Amino acid sequence: MTASGIPDLAALEARVAHDLDITAYPTKPWLRPAAGPDGAHVYDVVIVGAGQSGLAAAFGLRREKVENVLVIDAAPAGREGPWTTFARMPTLRSPKYLTGIDLGQPSLTFRAWFEAQHGAGAWAALGKIPTETWMAYLVWFRRLLDLPVENDCRLERTEPVDGIFRLHLSRAGTPDAIHARKLVYCTGLDGTGEWYVPETIRDALPADRYCHAADPDIDFAALAGKTVAVLGAGASAFDQASVALERGAADVHLFSRRAALNRVQPFIHLELAGFLRNFAELTPAWRWRFMNYLLRQREPCPPETWERATRHANFHLHTGAPWDAVRMDGGRIRIETPKGVTHADFAICGTGITVDMGLRPELAGIAPHAATWADRYTPPPAEANPWIAGYPYLDPACALTEKVPGAVPWLRHLHVFTFGATLSIGFSGGGMNGLKYSLPRLIGGITRGLFADDVERQFQDLLDYQEPLFDPDAWTTRRAAE
Repeated sequence: MTASGIPDLAALEARVAHDLDITAYPTKPWLRPAAGPDGAHVYDVVIVGAGQSGLAAAFGLRREKVENVLVIDAAPAGREGPWTTFARMPTLRSPKYLTGIDLGQPSLTFRAWFEAQHGAGAWAALGKIPTETWMAYLVWFRRLLDLPVENDCRLERTEPVDGIFRLHLSRAGTPDAIHARKLVYCTGLDGTGEWYVPETIRDALPADRYCHAADPDIDFAALAGKTVAVLGAGASAFDQASVALERGAADVHLFSRRAALNRVQPFIHLELAGFLRNFAELTPAWRWRFMNYLLRQREPCPPETWERATRHANFHLHTGAPWDAVRMDGGRIRIETPKGVTHADFAICGTGITVDMGLRPELAGIAPHAATWADRYTPPPAEANPWIAGYPYLDPACALTEKVPGAVPWLRHLHVFTFGATLSIGFSGGGMNGLKYSLPRLIGGITRGLFADDVERQFQDLLDYQEPLFDPDAWTTRRAAE
């Protein structure tokens, strides 16, 4: 803001530059280039994913004087993450006051950016952040910090070679390869698995008669005048139902297997500094107990999401209604539930994700070597949960660990900052509410590994350091001349 109270983004950008300058200590670079095959360039870190977590990780590494970094994203610029693709809610579900990707720099927060353009009064009046506004903030964050992002670049396969990684890429459709010492997966909710569609649906319906809620290309216009069935009762399922209704669907039926909708959001309770900072240090038993409870709770929709769907007279809610059977019947989808039969023209699955690294092409060669929670912890029978047993078992720095200790030590150079990290380190790269604490953990772990791998050279540099602070001979010469 200017002295007169008029919003001024340019003034904020100048303040960001000043704040970063006065907090830049230490200033000296400390890494030397690694040797690649046939003299190839080797990045110290490659980050996969240029959404909010990937951008913040790159920013944090720069603050630690790790400059030889590349961020890649398969999406075009401005389309990274879900915000302008499959996030079909008008606003974020998180409260507006969350921080994290700013890494403690007040001038880099969303609030500072918003107030610089709209004023403090507009911030006070703001409820939740519109999704497109959040994306605009991320675009500004990337531009202002000049972060090293390459779009239209997809990681196809990861190959360990002589202590580093060869990353097989598709660059705008053209095969290529680069090399890196460390690799960080910041690929969001499905980054260590895939969006889940029940086999009963995949096997029974033609591919053009169903999709997952995370499909960015749902043709809602084609559903006008049609009957749409939505499986699932989470916030995303309600979003799909609302968009279909707003685009002219004749009827939308939303099905929940639970007898009553969950209306309690336990994540709100856990916005506690003690939990967010220290969860990763708990014993495996306590981490499992917390997350087994949380992940069994179907995340409820916020009140505004509920109101958006239920204001339509042609919205129909079916509770206690799992899909016992589904098939095509005379050109329509026949859905059988304990509550009866419903016919629909199209089905949308709001059924979440499956965490299984082997389902990801870029991780398929890695997955057999990486430990999961099933390999490291056996819960009491009352707490058994096969849905989360396949989550990767990460170290406190978010790095993969070996299924067989000592077999593939290079795994410690692969850091997972996706929803798959939830069981090991808590709220992390799959959302926003834990980034304030999990990002420093990730960045610290990466730099700690780089330093440890280079510790002999670091010590030798100390021994070689012989820069004198003063010259006694100059003093003697000056005295002799007086």
